[in-house]
Amino acid sequence: MNVDELLSYQPEKPAVSSANASANKRTNDASIAYTAGLPKRAKRPILDDVPVQSNSSSISNANLASLSRDERDRLLQMLEQESSTDELDETSLKRMLSQLEKRISKNQEMRIKYPDHPEKFMDSEIELNDAVQELHAIATQSDLYHVLVNMNGISLLMSLLTHENTDISIAVISLIQELTDVDTLTESEQQATFLIDALAEQQIVSLLVQNMDRLDENVKEEADGIHNSLAIVENMTEFRPSLCVDACKQGLLACLLKRLKIKSPFNSIRLYCSELMSILLQNHDENRQMLGELEGIDILLQQLAYYKRHDPQTSEEFEYMENLFSCLCSSIMFPSNRQRFLKGEGPHLMNIMLKERKASRNGALKTLDFAMTGIEGKDNCQKIVDILGLRTLFPLFMKPPKGNKRSGETRAENEERVISCIASLIRNCTGSNRQRVLNKFTENDHEKVDRLMELHFDYFQRVQAANNNIERDEDEEEDEDEKYFRRLDAGLFTLQLIDYILIEIASSTTSIPSIRQRVLQILNLRNSSPDMIKTIVREYANNLGNTKKPNGIDHTSTDGTSNGHSDDSHKQYLLDLIEKF
Repeated sequence: MNVDELLSYQPEKPAVSSANASANKRTNDASIAYTAGLPKRAKRPILDDVPVQSNSSSISNANLASLSRDERDRLLQMLEQESSTDELDETSLKRMLSQLEKRISKNQEMRIKYPDHPEKFMDSEIELNDAVQELHAIATQSDLYHVLVNMNGISLLMSLLTHENTDISIAVISLIQELTDVDTLTESEQQATFLIDALAEQQIVSLLVQNMDRLDENVKEEADGIHNSLAIVENMTEFRPSLCVDACKQGLLACLLKRLKIKSPFNSIRLYCSELMSILLQNHDENRQMLGELEGIDILLQQLAYYKRHDPQTSEEFEYMENLFSCLCSSIMFPSNRQRFLKGEGPHLMNIMLKERKASRNGALKTLDFAMTGIEGKDNCQKIVDILGLRTLFPLFMKPPKGNKRSGETRAENEERVISCIASLIRNCTGSNRQRVLNKFTENDHEKVDRLMELHFDYFQRVQAANNNIERDEDEEEDEDEKYFRRLDAGLFTLQLIDYILIEIASSTTSIPSIRQRVLQILNLRNSSPDMIKTIVREYANNLGNTKKPNGIDHTSTDGTSNGHSDDSHKQYLLDLIEKF
């Protein structure tokens, strides 16, 4: 008995006599009046399991109900055995790849033979699509990836990415996206390496970029193809981060910028493009340089300009805005991009965002911190003063903006960024602009000096608590660098910046005497000593170029140069200030 016969099987029923039939009819008729006013009782399902679907036909609940328990168990066992015989193995995979190659050849032959008659080659295209769909079974058995590679399967699939019918290319993209899924790749690192190596050798990113250029994101199927194309790159770069640079060289970065530049409402494609670009720029100077050369700084600023007076409407759009800020901050870490940021009126846009108090405010503050840092940020610092940015920054110094739950930012982080911006202004501004910065500390009876001293004592207590914890944990094996980084996490770097600002405004040749007097007065009131500040700044000077700021910026470029000084000369400059203080 085959499966179809089993499904249609009905057990024999005993014959019912006409007398019994009449009696049953009378009984049923009599019970109608009794049950008419009561709700029908719901039938209890006979099987707890979901009915199993077969390739040949479906099992109806009625057929199952008519079978005995032994017959049902026997039927389900047969179906399980049937499904197990369909499990993919090396031989069946080779057969599928051979069939795919034949169908590719047949389709090409029919297209060449009947180029102007689509109906003549449509059947071969349907067969080709079916052959691609069958290969989805490989994604469930990553241990066969080496067979796919060795049997030239990757080359066959790559040839279909440029197929004239976009439906075929989209089907292939969907297949590759499933094959490169991160969860699948992590099942067998060796097999995943075979697959990623083969895809990289075929320059898959270049083919995906060419294919995306002809896809219209306004068509749902083609939008899915674009989304899966980006997912393939994300999967590959997550498995092997070194592929980020190769991907950009193959045109991916230009493709992403082009899609961001298109004037269209926010959608999921724009979100994915911004997310992938943020990944590509995160730790690769080559990509940051390329983005600058592609005028990517201007494109990012243009996209962010909308949010200077508008808030994102959804959480996805908020994430999109945050990704743009992340891309901008990563890109201006490359020195030459800070000049492009300046020429693109970046400081002016960020200053407007800070004044407007929209959702973009925190991102603008973070961007300014990156743009003004180091000797490369000197021109941006001068520009901020020229456009009256001190009127925006110093109120934030007095009262930092609130954090944002959606982005995970806190008021403390914003406070640290404002302090960093003030330190950069003092470090990089020269001439009349520097004097304008110093004058801000004398306004309203030196209220900003009072605020600076308040911050000093606050962060000093945090660092002192961390020092006490380190002393308590002396039994743990920690080298000096690890201890120093623990202190940095507690706020040491911000404390160093605060005390650097104090020494600069109180002891430099351009300082205002009343500022120094106010600083010493507050120290006396708190029973503190200038030696405490000297010690912190001396440690700061000795570690120039050796540590990293918590946000990832090197001291070498951030603090190792000031007003044109090198690391060594700036270190000496700070030590001289300490002696004057």
